[in-house]
Formats: sequence, C-alpha cells, structure tokens
Amino acid sequence: MDLRPRFTLALKTFAEPGPRLVDEIECVLSVLLAILFAHVVGAHNVSWAAFSGYMVMRGHVSQSLLRGVLRIVGTGAGAALALAVVPVILPSLAAVTAAAALVGGVTLYCALTRRRAYAWLFIGLTFEMILLDKLEYPARSVIAFAETRVLEVIAGTLACLLVSAASTLTVRRRWPAASPPPVRQFGWHPQAARHAGKAALALALLPLLWWLLAIPQLAQSAITIMAVMLVPVTNLGASGFSAVSRRVLHRAAGCLAGGALAALLLLAALGSAPVLIVATALGVMVGRHIENGRGSISYAGTQFTLAILVTLVPDSYAAAAIGPGLDRLIGILVGSVLLEPVLLAWHLVAPSRATPPAGAAATDEASSE
Repeated sequence: MDLRPRFTLALKTFAEPGPRLVDEIECVLSVLLAILFAHVVGAHNVSWAAFSGYMVMRGHVSQSLLRGVLRIVGTGAGAALALAVVPVILPSLAAVTAAAALVGGVTLYCALTRRRAYAWLFIGLTFEMILLDKLEYPARSVIAFAETRVLEVIAGTLACLLVSAASTLTVRRRWPAASPPPVRQFGWHPQAARHAGKAALALALLPLLWWLLAIPQLAQSAITIMAVMLVPVTNLGASGFSAVSRRVLHRAAGCLAGGALAALLLLAALGSAPVLIVATALGVMVGRHIENGRGSISYAGTQFTLAILVTLVPDSYAAAAIGPGLDRLIGILVGSVLLEPVLLAWHLVAPSRATPPAGAAATDEASSE
C-alpha cells in the first residue's frame, strides 16, 4: 500500500486554519503543561504524564473531562488491584502467568463490549505494567510504582483539562470540533470473548519469557498486546487477524518513524533543554496531524507521537538519552512477535462462516491508545 499520497496531503494541510490545526495546538500546549506539572509534583516518569496530556485531549472540554476521568479511574482501579494481588502471587510463576492472562483477558473483553471502554483498558494496562515491572525489579516497591503512575496520569489530565477549557471558551467557538460518534454497549459477545482470550494467551507468555530469557521492559509488550487487540468488534471478521495485523504494522511503523526522528533531534540538541522542548512540540504537532488524517494511518500518527515523547521527554533534561525509545521499540516488537502466531493459528482454524452478531458496535476512542 502506497502511503505517500496520504503523507503529501497531510503536509499540504499542516498549517491550514480550522478545527484540525486548533486540535494540534491544543495537544502541544497540553503536553508542555503536563511536563511542567509532572516536574512540579516530582513524578518519576514524566513522559507518562505527557502521554496523558496528549491522549486525553478531545475537541470539547466535556469530552476531555470524561476521557480524563475514565483514565484516572481506570489507572487507580488497576493500581489498587495490583497492590492487592501482586505481592501475594509473585513467588509463583504459575500464579503470575494466570493473573496476567485473567486480568488482561477480562478487562480487554470489557473494553471491547462495555460503554466505558477507556477505563476498562486502563485497569488492565496498569495491572499488567505493575505486575511485569515487579517481576523484573523484585526490590522495587509496588506501592511506589502505583503511586507515581496515578500521580502522572492526574498531572497530565489536569494539564489537558486546563488547556481544553480555555480553548472551548475561546477559539473553539469559531472552529468547533466534530461531534464524536455515539458509543453503544451490548451483552454477551462470544466473538469478543474469543478475541480477548487470544490476547490473554499472549499475555500469559510474557512472564514465562522473562523467566527464560530475562528480556527487559516486557510491560511495553503487554501494552502493545492489549492496545492492538482493542479493535471495533465489527472489524474482527472470523478471526481478527487482518484487523489486528494492520494495527501491529501501523504501531511498529509509527514508532520506528517517531523514534528515528526523535533520535536525530536528540543528537542535534546536544543536551539543550530548550531545543528538546521545541523539538517535542514540533513532534507532537506532526504526529497529531497524521493522527487527524483519514484512514487507518491515523493510528501510526499516535504511535509516532508517543515515540517522540518517550525519547524527548526525560525525567531530567540533563540525562536525556535514546535508551527509553529503544526499550519501547523492543517491547513493541516482542509483544507483536508473541501475538501474531496466536492470531495466525486461530485464523487458520477459525470457521470462515463466523460473523459478528448483528448490531455490534465499535468500541469508543480507547482503540486509539
């Protein structure tokens, strides 16, 4: 598939006044303010606060508020679940494997079928991150990790809401955003359950992979598995192989492109904080512009931006390095390598007559994570 015409069109419309440009400027301001708030409150992972400032932003403050609340609630619930479960199960590899599969599978199914998909997604993501982080760093405090993760999300969400409120009261009066599509939920969905089960199987392999090979940053692999599997149920087809594989491809491509640009900017900055901040703003602007384009390539734009943020937003500008960006890329590749065989195996054995139930609705905007 030739993507050059889409990129050419995106470049031509980069500075065109309108709702799209307003959204991109909102995201830049939200990310920069989130970075400031994260430093003020002493967050240990500033780039995660920047992620929240970026991902929560929507075209009206009411939409941003709902998304921010769901992100905070989901993160808090996932952290609380991890605090209760992880210290108990950690001595047993079998228990860790079962917990990774069960929590990931159940929360993904709820994200696919329930109205508040974004909160369900973050319950699962937060639990998996804390579980795998503790597996990799046994001496690290679970409480400390959970606290800083919640703090980072709150800092990013607060920054987003301040920018979104100011924009809603000013420039959005002239350039309002399009209304989001309605979100529906439905009852028991066997196809979504099978789809979540495949994700659970892939998640169950991560603790085993750490035990065998001690591959670092497997939390990024868990994020990849859950994020790419969160597709609208109407797009699953018989097995979900095609829909998920496209998301895997776009996730990897966006991360590679964003990481490559971020590496060049990091080298050019020579440790200068002002240059890194300007580069971050430019990267966010470009990534959001791609994300706001039409078609499935928009998911690559999200990943482009996240690669920019993880590389150019260090916890200390005096210690900016390419390492975090490489860790994210490795995590994405490992998650994809584990997931694709599971999907392919089901795709080969799935009945070709399988179709989604009538009336199945797409998940909400959690699928853009």
